[in-house]
Amino acid sequence: MYFKSKKTSLVILAVTSILCSRTLFYFFNDPEGPNLLVVFGMAAIVYFLSLTAYLFNSSMTGLKRLVLVIAIQILIVIGLYFCLS
Repeated sequence: MYFKSKKTSLVILAVTSILCSRTLFYFFNDPEGPNLLVVFGMAAIVYFLSLTAYLFNSSMTGLKRLVLVIAIQILIVIGLYFCLS
């Protein structure tokens, strides 16, 4: 799949970072639930970590590159879950 704009893949990465961050805080046993600021703060951290991987990985292009960075986001969230719990 070829994206005509680089912004499309960056928006997809932003949405997946928000979903991953929300999922991370869903699995914590907190009766009040996660704070919106905390979710978006964690999403920003996950997004910028994956953005560096996206920008420095120039050998792959297109869908493979996007899937790799989404997998990196998921691995970051799993690692953060085990570190924070």
